[in-house]
Amino acid sequence: MAAYSRMAPYSCPMTDTPSPSVALDDQLCFALYAASRAVTARYRPMLDELGVTYPQYLVLMLLWEEDGQSVGQLGTRLALDSGTLSPLLKRLTAAGLVTRHRRADDERSVSVRLTDAGRALQGPACSISAEMIDALALNQSQFDELKAQLRLITERVAETRAIAPV
Repeated sequence: MAAYSRMAPYSCPMTDTPSPSVALDDQLCFALYAASRAVTARYRPMLDELGVTYPQYLVLMLLWEEDGQSVGQLGTRLALDSGTLSPLLKRLTAAGLVTRHRRADDERSVSVRLTDAGRALQGPACSISAEMIDALALNQSQFDELKAQLRLITERVAETRAIAPV
């Protein structure tokens, strides 16, 4: 029996990469999907109190970082096309949280700015961020490493898609 417990070095190459599988629990895509849904579901009641959806919250965060961005800049940062972003911005405008104006220097470009009501949500949003960080129960290095790994996944998958034959 002991002879069968060891693989001969020539019988099967050993690698550090995962083996292909169709089992759901082996899929990284499902783990990411389930985590994303869980995080978004955790945000929902807190964002409901602010009167915004998760995608609207993401737009507001970008404008809190730098107000007066163009629709194109917002779309690039959020990886959203204008067909998705425009209705979202229309709803934020209707809610009185942002304004949209054509730029004087480029009539083709629309600038998005926070209103006073939109700026006022920044404080409550900070407490939402704190609650989510507490829910994750990660220390700073774990938090930073997780973000780095997720960004790397996004980058690699996007690179693969960009060079894949059509």
